[in-house]
Amino acid sequence: MLDFLGDLKRTHMCGVLRAADAGKRAVLMGWVNRRRDHGNLLFIDLRDRTGVTQVVFNTDRDRVVHAKAETLRNEYVIAAIGTVKLRDANTINPNMPTGEVELAADELRILNESKLPPFLPSDTALTNEETRLKYRYIDLRRDVMQFNIETRHKVAKAIRDYLSAQGFFEIETPFMTRSTPEGARDYLVPSRVQPGTFYALPQSPQMFKQILMISGFDKYFQIVRCFRDEDLRADRQPEFTQIDLEMTYPQPESVWAVVEGFLTAAFAAAGYEIKTPFPRMDYDEAIRLYGIDKPDLRLPPFTDVRECFSAENLQELAINPNLPVIAIRIPKVGELSRKERDDIKPLFHSKGGARVYEDFKRIANKYPAAAEAISKKAGAEPGDLIVLVAGSTEKSSAQSGPQSAVSPHRKVTPQELAIYNSAGLLRLALAQKYAERHQCFQRGDFRFLWVTNFPMFEWDEHEKQWMAAHHPFTSPHEQDMKLLEEGVEALHDPLSPLGAVRALAYDVVLNGTELGSGSIRIHRQDVQRRIFRALGMSEEEAKARFGFFLEALEYGTPPHGGIALGLDRIVMILAGAESLREVIPFPKTARAVDLMVDAPTPVSEAQLRELGVAVKK
Repeated sequence: MLDFLGDLKRTHMCGVLRAADAGKRAVLMGWVNRRRDHGNLLFIDLRDRTGVTQVVFNTDRDRVVHAKAETLRNEYVIAAIGTVKLRDANTINPNMPTGEVELAADELRILNESKLPPFLPSDTALTNEETRLKYRYIDLRRDVMQFNIETRHKVAKAIRDYLSAQGFFEIETPFMTRSTPEGARDYLVPSRVQPGTFYALPQSPQMFKQILMISGFDKYFQIVRCFRDEDLRADRQPEFTQIDLEMTYPQPESVWAVVEGFLTAAFAAAGYEIKTPFPRMDYDEAIRLYGIDKPDLRLPPFTDVRECFSAENLQELAINPNLPVIAIRIPKVGELSRKERDDIKPLFHSKGGARVYEDFKRIANKYPAAAEAISKKAGAEPGDLIVLVAGSTEKSSAQSGPQSAVSPHRKVTPQELAIYNSAGLLRLALAQKYAERHQCFQRGDFRFLWVTNFPMFEWDEHEKQWMAAHHPFTSPHEQDMKLLEEGVEALHDPLSPLGAVRALAYDVVLNGTELGSGSIRIHRQDVQRRIFRALGMSEEEAKARFGFFLEALEYGTPPHGGIALGLDRIVMILAGAESLREVIPFPKTARAVDLMVDAPTPVSEAQLRELGVAVKK
């Protein structure tokens, strides 16, 4: 028979009792985490979000209470009342913060029973993720998940406190707005009172936060939910949380200082100290040194070792002498077996005819002078793994999709970009494969970086037009306005000067993960119209999609800029988790399904008729 709580009040959380509390009366409430029956003595590990305390029921103390405790099972909710006692020296549990004490219970209230769960929060072996997500309320009781969600709370609070102290106002922006699809698809919400029309859930508060700057609020922030109807990966969710901020009259360095400040506070809340200011690197330099625009600085950069080979060497190896020859170095991996060398090839994804030369020992045997020069230039030490990536003398295959450096005006040519990209992806794949050997990925080793001066536009080979590399409200460099004007006259030319226009855009990167992107915005309507024209957008289309925003720009818009960082990603890194689903209380699966509430689901015909919506199967 279950008990009522009545006027009973909890005096202590389960994880806070210590030796200094011995002799105190205590009322603990929580879940039965574990039960051990030793005849006259019955031990219950009682759990709440703070931890576990051992509760002992003794027949010598009270037979009725002991008999009642015998009915307890895992995940029952109980209140235990008794006296805190020191454990005998030989029963102290050094692995528990409360391991020196126990609660000698003289009263028990069973507040609720529990069915046998499909898994227990105390299980050390995890069940499959689908079961965990279906029974998320059980999964969230696990100490790891409690820690992750507590970390999320502490991080969000630290960020709020820091930005508020810096004079930022937290302002909410609408969840239901107009559809202005940019890249990912919008989630649409039909309107009942305006039949045939739809709201969209925001992919970001971009235009609203810019309008707040036009409105004179000077400094805005929001920890905000955003929505994207896109294909999912481990680091993506259809609904996600970002730290969004905007400020007037900034230089990029002004935004960076604010971000470094709140990240310092956020990491301190999780127990870590980080160094500021973060290093900075141009996009082109990131591509040349790491092959990717979000470099992991824990690993050594590339080295171009083309000059280490003679012309005859390059010819024999079928290496294109006009393209970089990239040496990838992963420290302290040790000598690879034949099978391990063969395993490298499936990790390699060639772009534009790039080839991998995974057997450096073979190259050293055949070209000892070149190998010695490569090792010296790459800074290799005994035991380091060296793999080469180079362009093939065979005809390169055409690339498709957006390409961010196709203009001859830029420092990195399209052919070089293919080599750098291939090497960059392989570098990360090798580092992950041999992580246990090289030990570059140490917990708490945080390497931040600002990547700056991104290309303003990307050429889309499929659409045969230029696309916004960041978003269409990003300001170009003032020095590149002439290139923008010239490029607008060649909208459908992949060699247009548009490829050389640099954006006042910046990403903050941590250990190879992009935490956030930002930019200085366009605050002049004439420049904004020019950007829309460069994207092949007519004045009519621009007005239809962004008319309210273009009109707002006509009323004294100050220079402004900002950034948005993914809160989920930050917490994922701090928690040492493998997926965003580990730090979001109620996430979706990779198929965008909520298994716990079984959503999405069809709705009734009556609801559809009321909305004026028909479902076409």
